[in-house]
Amino acid sequence: MATLARRQKFTFPDMPDWFESLPTRFGMPTMGDLYTVRIEDYTEGGRYVVRAELPGMTPDDIDVFLSEGVLTVQAERTEKDISKNHSEIRYGAMSRSVTLPPGADENDVKADYTDGMLTVSVGLGAEKAEAKHIEIQHGS
Repeated sequence: MATLARRQKFTFPDMPDWFESLPTRFGMPTMGDLYTVRIEDYTEGGRYVVRAELPGMTPDDIDVFLSEGVLTVQAERTEKDISKNHSEIRYGAMSRSVTLPPGADENDVKADYTDGMLTVSVGLGAEKAEAKHIEIQHGS
């Protein structure tokens, strides 16, 4: 009886790279043809800080705005019109929104873009009052 030898070698891609490219692998847009901006957020020195990864852009490519307690970062990377052999760079519009924490002062916002990282910080004022229970009247 002859034994078949398996000679095909299959390697798995780096899992983080594979998952990050998942929407494009299946032709799926993200957020209505917008790519999601990767962020991290934390509180430091009495400020709420959001850092967004936006390499290869200029401040003119980036828009940061606040509306009704939501901070939104939008950016667009335009593709150069050159013939390429291979490209893994994402082009097009990107967006990310985060809800500001309670007590955020929308009049105290600072933004800085350095080395491909956008840092937006919002001052944290006094915490808003806690929820208050309201007595319900029962009518006769």
